Amino acid sequence: MLGERRDQTTAGQEGGRAKAAERKKMWIRLAIESNEFQTFADTLRVHGIIEDAQFDQGSHHTHIVQVRDEIEISSNHEFPLVDQELIKQACANSGKAKVVILVVETDEAIMFEVTSRGLREVSTWTMRGGGKYTGSKISEGVSKSFFEKIARESNDSIAKDTPIVICGPGHARELLAPLIDGPTKLVATSMGGRGAANEVISDGLAGDILSEHAVVIETAMLDEAWKRISTNGAVAYGREMIEKSLNEGAIETLLVSADLLRESDWEEIVSNLSDIGAKLVQCSTDHDAGQQLLGMGGAVALLRFKV
Repeated sequence: MLGERRDQTTAGQEGGRAKAAERKKMWIRLAIESNEFQTFADTLRVHGIIEDAQFDQGSHHTHIVQVRDEIEISSNHEFPLVDQELIKQACANSGKAKVVILVVETDEAIMFEVTSRGLREVSTWTMRGGGKYTGSKISEGVSKSFFEKIARESNDSIAKDTPIVICGPGHARELLAPLIDGPTKLVATSMGGRGAANEVISDGLAGDILSEHAVVIETAMLDEAWKRISTNGAVAYGREMIEKSLNEGAIETLLVSADLLRESDWEEIVSNLSDIGAKLVQCSTDHDAGQQLLGMGGAVALLRFKV
C-alpha cells in the first residue's frame, strides 16, 4: 500500500537549527502481524514489519486503510472458506444504509447508530431541572426547549436521507418527530434506554428499514437460541455438545462469534457443516446479542431435533 516514512538521512542542521526528517511517500509492503478494526470506524489499522520499501526494511509500520484506498493483499496460504464467505457478505452489505434509532422519553433521549453488523450509542440528552414542581407552563417551556435542542443537534449530525427510527414507551416520540429532518418511522416500545433499541432490532419493529441488516438476522437467531435454552429445547452449546450434535447430523444452524473462528481450532467443525446441510452464521460482537453469545462461550447451535 502507498504509505509514508520519515527519511532520517534528510535530518540534521539547517541554518543552526535542527532540521526534521522529511516524510516520503512510497509503496510499502508489510508482513502483517496484527490489525485493529471496529465496526463503526472508518479505518482499518494494519500493523507489521516492512518487507519492501525504499528504506527502513525490518522496521515496524502501520498502514491506515480507509474506504476506497488501493491495497494489495497476498497470503502464503489460501484464504479459509469462512474468510471468503465473510468478504462476500461484506460486499453484499456494503450498499445498505446505516440507520439511526432515537429512543425518546420525556426527560431523556439517546441516539444509536445501527450498521449491518452492530449497534453503537452516539449521543445522550438529559433534561436537568425542568420545573417538576414549579407549574405546568414552565414545565412545558422547558420540555419544548429540550426537544428543540435534541432535534437541532440530531439534524446537524445525521447524514441526509439516513433512515431514522424514533421510538420510546410514551408519547414523547410524537413530540420530537415533527422537528426531525429526513425520513422517520415512529415505533412504540415497552421500555426506554438501550433496551428500547434492542427491542426494535430483535422484534423487527422497524419493518423493512432494518429487515435485511445482518444485526437483525443474527439477533433473531440468537434470541431463538436463548428461548430454546430456557425451555430445554433443540439447542446445543459448549464445544463437546456441539461436536456431538454435528456427529449425529442434528445441527441446522451454527452461530459462532466471527473472532472465535480465527482464534481457535473450530475449522474442522465448520468444514463438516456442509456434509449435513447445516448453515454457518458468523456473528458480530458489536451488538448486545453478540456479547451474550460470547458469554455462552462464543458458539451455539440451533438443532433439527434434541440430542
